[in-house]
Amino acid sequence: MERAFWLREPGQGEIRPVELASPGEGDVLVRTVYSAVSRGTEALVFRGGVPANQYDIMRAPFQDGDFPAPVKYGYLNVGEVESGPAELVGRTVFCLYPHQTRYVVPATAVTAVPDRVPAARAVLAGTVETALNAVWDATPQVGDRIAVVGAGMVGASVAAILGRLPAVRVQLVDIDPGRARIAEAIGVDFAVPGAALDGCDIVVHASATEQGLTTSLELLRSEGVCVELSWYGDRRVAVPLGEWFHSRRLTIRGSQVGTVSPNRPRTYAERLAVALELLADPGFDALVTSECRFDELPTALPAMISDEPSSLCLRVTYDSD
Repeated sequence: MERAFWLREPGQGEIRPVELASPGEGDVLVRTVYSAVSRGTEALVFRGGVPANQYDIMRAPFQDGDFPAPVKYGYLNVGEVESGPAELVGRTVFCLYPHQTRYVVPATAVTAVPDRVPAARAVLAGTVETALNAVWDATPQVGDRIAVVGAGMVGASVAAILGRLPAVRVQLVDIDPGRARIAEAIGVDFAVPGAALDGCDIVVHASATEQGLTTSLELLRSEGVCVELSWYGDRRVAVPLGEWFHSRRLTIRGSQVGTVSPNRPRTYAERLAVALELLADPGFDALVTSECRFDELPTALPAMISDEPSSLCLRVTYDSD
């Protein structure tokens, strides 16, 4: 009998037994090696903060149950294919699947992890995919001055990708000075909000705070663009549209991973494959700040969420059997 993590009620998780269906033709049976907590979204789900009008939009690909609870939710999973098409058996794969010891999905739902990407790092693929989509939405140019406000999992991933572009000035901005080590690991500059460089062509906002959005608008030059990547759930935020917004002709552009950026004619599978290629960079290891065993997840998840702002990604390990 396999096991899965469920949100029993907002703020309370538990491990439940799961009976797997027999794999059909074209299916794969995957044994999970690692999963990870997508901090921003899963924290919001964990506290029951998904707005009722977003229940359908926010469903994960292999979610069981319904919001607010009970629900089996998650989408960062790396495992080994135990049975299925010959070309996948024995391969390490990434899947948008919740925290569960083994699972059966169509072979088309998994993506093979490149050999040069460790399985422990590949668990970040869903986060890097979100960041990649935001970069495509931002349409940066060579030589741009860019800030990323919010050095969480997604914000740091955006900064890491942008930092690869030639002659681009990238500064990661966060209220926690300790996040400077994240910026150093991914090869970009760091600043607390009061010391951040302004005159930016693009600011990507990923702090999910009202203050962070205000800072993002303040850092833009005239005609600058703020790409809003934060997910606020059921929280209302105030936006300072009465200050520089009109005189500088600023733009706020929403970005969400559920749709591939129209700026890039790619499929979802192609976008995920690019994200996995990007994870060959060991700098992304800095995003994993804590780890627990699967059996410890009901206790570790609420502890991690309450440990703001110090923790980033919680990686979950699974016993081999």
